[in-house]
Amino acid sequence: MHLLLVEDDVSLANGLQKALRSDGFSVNRVSCGADAIHAVETDTPDILVLDLGLPDMDGLDVLRTVRRKHPELPVLLLTARDTLDDKVAGLDGGADDYLVKPFAMPELLARLRVLERRIGTSATSEIHIGDVCLDTATHRVLVRDSSVDVSRREYMLLKALMENAGRIQTRTSLESRLYSWGEEIASNAIEVHIHNLRKKLVPDFITTVRGVGYTIRKT
Repeated sequence: MHLLLVEDDVSLANGLQKALRSDGFSVNRVSCGADAIHAVETDTPDILVLDLGLPDMDGLDVLRTVRRKHPELPVLLLTARDTLDDKVAGLDGGADDYLVKPFAMPELLARLRVLERRIGTSATSEIHIGDVCLDTATHRVLVRDSSVDVSRREYMLLKALMENAGRIQTRTSLESRLYSWGEEIASNAIEVHIHNLRKKLVPDFITTVRGVGYTIRKT
């Protein structure tokens, strides 16, 4: 899952990026509203995590601008503004959720999982397809009820495919979910991760669509 984090507090942003990446998210970050609008236009994320107190413009103006072209993009607001009027303004402006600073990281992760489920194919934290189960809350992968050890990248890749079961995912789209801006990506990185996953899952669970990408069929 590809997140765009818009936060100008460097210390907070660094901490959030580290925690979110360890939880299986690919996170890109900008620190001002203009860069946020540009990033959404050029590399639209799966979820936008938007601080309202930005140095160049109000976060609500960023939200309204983004909403005009991307009405379906899930947006979670982060802000120190905690009055009822502020919350109403954020939600009426098009936000899907609103989290007041300071907040606990587990609460942020739980709210992001709710947004994930809205745009994925699963209604709970557990995604079941055939003999494979992936739990986004505990990061466990089960094959025929037995736990399977997967690396962080393998988990992120399997999650992206299972959340989009029945839809073909290109190598480029998968790379955007596994790697953040500036990270070095080997030319065959996705192929290597796919190869390793196939050895751990049931036969033919991941299908190659030649010249296009990969998919997991719904069952």
